[in-house]
Amino acid sequence: MSERIDVDLCVIGAGSGGLSVAAGGAQLGMKTVLVERGRMGGDCLNYGCVPSKALLAAAKRVKAARAYREFGLDGAPPRVDFAAVMHHVEEVIAAIAPHDSVERFEGMGVRVVAASARFAGPREVLAGDLLVRARRIVIATGSSPSVPPIPGFAETPFLTNETIFDNRVLPEHLIIIGGGPIGMEMAQAHRLLGARVTVLEAATALAKDDPELAQLLIERLRGDGVVIEEGVRIRRVEPAGQGVAVLLEDGAGERRIEGSHLLVAAGRRANLAGLALDRAGIRTDARGALVLDRRLRTSNRRVYAAGDAAGGPQFTHIASYHAGIVIRNALFRLPAKVDYRALPWATYTDPELAQVGLTEAEALKAHPGDVSVLRWSLVENDRAQAERETRGLVKVLARRNGRVLGASILAPQAGELIQSWGLAISGGLKLAAMAGLIAPYPTFGEASKRAAASFFLPKLFNDRTRRLLRLLAKLG
Repeated sequence: MSERIDVDLCVIGAGSGGLSVAAGGAQLGMKTVLVERGRMGGDCLNYGCVPSKALLAAAKRVKAARAYREFGLDGAPPRVDFAAVMHHVEEVIAAIAPHDSVERFEGMGVRVVAASARFAGPREVLAGDLLVRARRIVIATGSSPSVPPIPGFAETPFLTNETIFDNRVLPEHLIIIGGGPIGMEMAQAHRLLGARVTVLEAATALAKDDPELAQLLIERLRGDGVVIEEGVRIRRVEPAGQGVAVLLEDGAGERRIEGSHLLVAAGRRANLAGLALDRAGIRTDARGALVLDRRLRTSNRRVYAAGDAAGGPQFTHIASYHAGIVIRNALFRLPAKVDYRALPWATYTDPELAQVGLTEAEALKAHPGDVSVLRWSLVENDRAQAERETRGLVKVLARRNGRVLGASILAPQAGELIQSWGLAISGGLKLAAMAGLIAPYPTFGEASKRAAASFFLPKLFNDRTRRLLRLLAKLG
């Protein structure tokens, strides 16, 4: 230790959550230190949301070009230059990086320290040669890919989301372990760009989403040529020539699948190793996760957590949401608490699959006998017909009094469409608000209005209403 400083706020980790807390603290006049051992911007900018969506954007354009003839157009499908596609991904990251840069944050007055951090006491963090004594400390260290306990990984080359975007050669056959959002997005992107792709899922693909809509998406991905195998047990992975092999078993017995590349997309774990949490009196549970209250405080009331390190939903937008909760608690001393009732998420395939609030199964369990399930197919949406994107669905869950509980959408730009339903849930709105909305025509968003309006149709078009109208007609 060569220097010691006293600050108001010390943030460990420069991902989405950490950057938001550090920026907020500095702009509020708090003396702030930000410690980051790796790249500014964290996983989202460098290995996650940004590069994956840039890769998907290229893949979707290939898919659109292959459908030219459906629109009366002529032209050969584009030739994919995979190295150039990955250069496009790099350019997108570079365009966003200045917003998360050391220079920008130092310009705000944040002291940025490039080092690993560990606690030296309940209020002290050691970062390189610097000892930081802080009134409040925030753990925002993010998460890393989790490698499942399958024999053979030590000897077999494999990719994760942290390394796949460094690859400049189109895989001949990409094998993906894990059928969650990351696995499905990378599967479709690489398949549309020309690779053979096989997804291996031990349980059910897209298991956290509405099963009905998830199955529709899986059928679309299979239609693109992605092989998706569910309920398989992987016994071992091993090198095979210049590629890899996966030995698995399912109801059909044992099999061996060979590929050129292997991607592990089987979940993530919080980055807490090396922080010396015990020196700060910070408790963890049996799984090694931080023990937090709803205000995101650890057992050391001066220390908070945000983002993936907090052990909750692992989304960039949740990290930003956590940052707001932490700032209100740590700086303003307001008792703000996390509330995930209107938590949205999306899988950015083509089409996109988005969810907010409760799924159908969750709603029926929470409110037995008091749930209406509303559906509106994109076949009934004129914009979908014009775009030839009719294989989608809006599903809404509401109580019998019209209170919105959740929504699931499979459609182009479903991540945009789901936001109005998130507003309905967080604002306590009822279906009448969405049904009464004047939606521009023709838009995909009109499907949400139609789904909401369908709640009222049985009440409007019935014998009682007809009798009332006949009576009113007799009165002139």
